Amino acid sequence: MDAAELLEKLEIKDNTFARQFETLVDGKMVSVEYSFQEKKIFLTRINTFDGFENEEFITTFLKNIMEIAYERKLKVVPILPKIALFFRKNTIYRDLLPPGIKI
Repeated sequence: MDAAELLEKLEIKDNTFARQFETLVDGKMVSVEYSFQEKKIFLTRINTFDGFENEEFITTFLKNIMEIAYERKLKVVPILPKIALFFRKNTIYRDLLPPGIKI
């Protein structure tokens, strides 16, 4: 599956009980954990299954999460270095960073 194909099929569930965004890849869960504080969402961890190494999918997943943040008018605080790297590579989402956060 290429990234475009995955994007079309990507359905994200916001599991507020587990505090994570979830999606399925080949029937297995991939998730991004978060916490909230004052209109900010802190992205704290990416969980994948053993053998999963599709970085293009993770990027697509994060882009979809950024769209959710836009819709909910949230600022995004990337706690995980991998997510900070996402912001460096995808500068169009920098306006989601709270004031004072430099990446």
